[in-house]
Amino acid sequence: MPNTSNEQTAESFFGEVISTYTRAQAIEDGVLVDAGPMAKEVGFRFPVALTSAVWADCVAWTDSDSQKNPFQDQSGRLYDVLIMAAFAIQTSEKSSDRLLYGVLLYELYRVPRDGFSTEAKPVTLKLIIGPGDQGEPVLTILFPNQD
Repeated sequence: MPNTSNEQTAESFFGEVISTYTRAQAIEDGVLVDAGPMAKEVGFRFPVALTSAVWADCVAWTDSDSQKNPFQDQSGRLYDVLIMAAFAIQTSEKSSDRLLYGVLLYELYRVPRDGFSTEAKPVTLKLIIGPGDQGEPVLTILFPNQD
């Protein structure tokens, strides 16, 4: 009896790949912003990136922002985003060391960069844990309406 296989490759099933856009390319292009060493400082074991929209709304802060609004700085704002993400994971019902390939919504209070706000306002963020360019676990923080 011949030894035949019924296994199909992804290419034979879906066809030839037309285009790819890797996480590394998204970071290089500025679509994603790498949270870098601060993510490790907060306790994340996997790489963390934020969408440029989340970075602009929740992290970015200049000296001129501090002249119009209460004094803050980018590293403190990034720390807030990351520590609240870590807290959301730790307090989630799904929480475990094996919380992979999931989606988690969490709330963050941040002072908007509108030039006149002096109090923190809530914003909902989405944390996605999924595969990176090589299939490794990576985390991405984005707005709920982003993919």
